[in-house]
Amino acid sequence: MPIIRADTGGITQINVFTVPEGGQQALIDLLREAAMSCRGIPGWISASLHRSLDGTRVVNYAQAQDQAAMQRVFEHLRSNGFLDRNRALGQAHPGLYEVALTVE
Repeated sequence: MPIIRADTGGITQINVFTVPEGGQQALIDLLREAAMSCRGIPGWISASLHRSLDGTRVVNYAQAQDQAAMQRVFEHLRSNGFLDRNRALGQAHPGLYEVALTVE
């Protein structure tokens, strides 16, 4: 389950993919497969996938307990070919973040 709270030490990767027309679902399917494969990695928390209404982007919002856990996730994805497969389906614009503020 996603956790969005400041001062937890958690790390969030927000990756905005630009996809060709009609390409959202193929990338979502691959990102789902990648997320399911990460579920057993120590420190992995969650992944949430979003599709833009105009059909041009997919956003992956992934969380880990800390930077070391996120590094384990990246290594797993790299070694299992997910990053190369992602590149074939869309152009990635990743970034790592920490929660600065939430308002409820």
